[in-house]
Amino acid sequence: MAEGTPAPHVPVMPERVLALLAPALAAPGAVLVDATLGFGGHAELLLRAHPGLRLVGLDRDPAALRASRARLTEHAGRITLVHAVYDQLPRVLHDLGHSQVQGVLFDLGVSSVQLDERERGFAYSYDAPLDMRMDPTAGVTAADVVNGYAADELARVLREYGEERYAKRIAAAVVRERAREPFTSTARLAAAIRDAMPAAVRHAAGGGHPAKRSFQALRIEVNGELEALERALPAALAALAVGGRVAVLSYHSLEDRLVKQVLRAGATSTAPADLPVVPPELEPELRLLTRGAERPDAAELARNGRAASARLRAAERIRARRAA
Repeated sequence: MAEGTPAPHVPVMPERVLALLAPALAAPGAVLVDATLGFGGHAELLLRAHPGLRLVGLDRDPAALRASRARLTEHAGRITLVHAVYDQLPRVLHDLGHSQVQGVLFDLGVSSVQLDERERGFAYSYDAPLDMRMDPTAGVTAADVVNGYAADELARVLREYGEERYAKRIAAAVVRERAREPFTSTARLAAAIRDAMPAAVRHAAGGGHPAKRSFQALRIEVNGELEALERALPAALAALAVGGRVAVLSYHSLEDRLVKQVLRAGATSTAPADLPVVPPELEPELRLLTRGAERPDAAELARNGRAASARLRAAERIRARRAA
């Protein structure tokens, strides 16, 4: 992809995302934070649907910001794009003078465009440098993690973030192999992970690549994704005006579990169960807009197979936030 050229990115569940956010964005001057701007697919649709909307787009990937800026040229007067991780949302809004916003969108995980850029090292299906940083200008790489973590710590990452059943075996194999020669490529790491698996798992039909969970875990660790989400989602909810809405697309169970917990907590009264009259300040702050996590339909999956793991949850602020 040439620098500055809009990326061929297909947004996930676009119609449903637009429908869920629409009631909060109808008023002229409404502000939406796209906390994971990526390559601008959702942002473009939202800006077209709401001519009075102002959009603040955050992304940690400079290449994504450049591509989005080019893609959103016709809306240049209504967008502010910021190089930042989504947990920096409070600082960004403060710097821009926004005390409250009407909408926040999170589209988590790694984009299809990033997966297809070989030099980023996200994929196990071809050889590439072992990087996995969403922001290639900062932070540790996957090679740093694989070559530097003790076996127990590496096993913890694979088990917690990849839900990898054979985390301990894989970590031990990686430590043995790196003693012979440090890991620098995705292909060698994927082979080491595959070889550490029991033969029955390696050859199981329909099980996917044996390195899939481990690569997911390393990407989450390298980018601090869950820790950032733990900080970012409560901050986003705190920034919502009454009537404002948040929508979150997640792509694995750890993300979705965290989103579910935070939204449910906000939609639950904090009053004791036996209290006869609930004071207003103990009433729920949020109203859930989805029943559980919504999934892409068959038509979308036929168009975009990479949407298969998507889970969508949304909520509306119905009362001013509780005092800290």
